[in-house]
Amino acid sequence: MESRFNQERRGLLKSGCKFVVAAALAALLTVGGSTSAFAEEPAKSPHKKKVVLHTYVIERTIPGAGNFSKEKLREISQKSNGVLKDMGPDIQWVDSYVTDDKIYCVYRAENEDLIREHAKRGGFPADRISEVKTMISPATGK
Repeated sequence: MESRFNQERRGLLKSGCKFVVAAALAALLTVGGSTSAFAEEPAKSPHKKKVVLHTYVIERTIPGAGNFSKEKLREISQKSNGVLKDMGPDIQWVDSYVTDDKIYCVYRAENEDLIREHAKRGGFPADRISEVKTMISPATGK
């Protein structure tokens, strides 16, 4: 047989659980304003979602590029840098390689559309844009 003390204790625990559940529901309703608050869009996090940048090689046909003066190349670079600054951190210029009639640029960007937008704003051709899938080097063969 169960003692009177244990019976009273079990009764208090049962009523205590009901009280805790009721208090938790009341707290949720108070914080949320109403149950409909839970159906609304969650609050914006102050932390920005990390953007994944892909690497692209851009082929630009620019006749005579290999003969451009240092000043002309500086002007082109300054124009590109200005456009990049306006576009924000989701697109970055890594390097460019100048040949006789083409410039091959390596960029990191969230997507190909940003590469095209940069070319449009800067007045640069973007004849071919290829996403880099992987890189190899002499060390790859060791």
